[in-house]
Amino acid sequence: MAVVNSEVPGRNTAAVRLLTRLAEGRWLIAVVAGMLLILAVAGVLEIPVGIAVLAIVGVAVALVPRGASDDTPAAAAALPTTIERDPVFKLFSDALPDPCFILDRRGIVRYANERAVAMFQIRVGEALTFRLRVPDLIAAFDRVVRGGAPVRVEFAERVPTERWFAAWFARLEGSDLILLLVDDLSEQKTTDRVRVDFVANASHELRTPLASLAGFIETLQGPARDDVAARTRFLTIMREQAGRMSRLVNDLLSLSRIEMKAHVRPSDRVDLVAVVRHVVDSLEPLARDLGVTVETEVPAAPVEVTGDRDELIQVFENLVENACKYGQAGKRVVVAIAGPKDGAGAQVAIRDFGPGIPEEHLPRLTERFYRVDIEDSRRHRGTGLGLAIVKHIVARHLGRLTVASRLGEGAVFTVTFPAAFAGRTISGNENNETDQVLAAS
Repeated sequence: MAVVNSEVPGRNTAAVRLLTRLAEGRWLIAVVAGMLLILAVAGVLEIPVGIAVLAIVGVAVALVPRGASDDTPAAAAALPTTIERDPVFKLFSDALPDPCFILDRRGIVRYANERAVAMFQIRVGEALTFRLRVPDLIAAFDRVVRGGAPVRVEFAERVPTERWFAAWFARLEGSDLILLLVDDLSEQKTTDRVRVDFVANASHELRTPLASLAGFIETLQGPARDDVAARTRFLTIMREQAGRMSRLVNDLLSLSRIEMKAHVRPSDRVDLVAVVRHVVDSLEPLARDLGVTVETEVPAAPVEVTGDRDELIQVFENLVENACKYGQAGKRVVVAIAGPKDGAGAQVAIRDFGPGIPEEHLPRLTERFYRVDIEDSRRHRGTGLGLAIVKHIVARHLGRLTVASRLGEGAVFTVTFPAAFAGRTISGNENNETDQVLAAS
């Protein structure tokens, strides 16, 4: 057991230890037991065997190092240390924004701030390895214990969800204690992965039509130079591929613009009934071509929310268009509006009666370029960015997008607007209040 040396520099440490043990009575027992044994051996006293054995045990107990008998986590936590004697150190640890542990040389937790306990469920007196059985983490700790320089190591936890951390070990000068700081890298890793996936997916989506265009151009300049029928067919395909790239670039630009002003709350008053009717009218030709009937269930009175009309039109165009395309088999789409009621905000629900969406896909529907069926999406000229755009616009409006689906029964996409701002404009002072509503939801 490593006991922290909290003595004043310059003192005779051997004398201090001797006085401490005498004060505890350990050496008094040793002296008395030793004198009895000496007198017994010299024949001065006749001591029964039992008393002699007790004297030997007394000497042994007094001479055994104190740390050898206090080898349990509970005893380790109970021993007085510099940590317990220094409230400023505790206050400093508790003020850190990241989990902080103080470990002894055996890896026993001597102190942990609230963030550390909450995140890892490790308490004072427990071994770090009870909760974190990571070989790289243990190896880094061992290097610092043996006198090595501070070490930083990254590790991941896969259960219950994947999380990434960076651990930093360093020895506290003048003691046998080891400082462990943990930084949660999960958000950073997720952002990096999303960025890498986004670049890869965008490059792939653009590369395919570009390669197609380049191939057809080469063919038209060569073997099909004088083939009128082939030229007509190739030009039609090239126009489709150019349109695909144009839609993708437009969606990328739209997504970028929305993200740039994500922190700016809309301030106009918008009637959801008028927006939905405009969207249904504009998509009527598409629905007719697909053999789908779009029905509306809207109240007679306006349902006003604070928002950006153009962005809300884009939201419901994406949702209704998706319902018509991917729920085409159901031949019917219903768009329903419910005004604010009983503290709930206004809602717009778009329901199709198609094949539905498998449950395992629901959590990822709003990811960029994520598709349930890639071939089906491309057949309907989808870019894989529509629902990502919807998600960002709804978030900017402090709303919430929910998806419910059951195989064979279609899907329902519901956009809910916050009741606190239905029917009135957000002023500059109310922007802070809207952030609190978003955080609470």
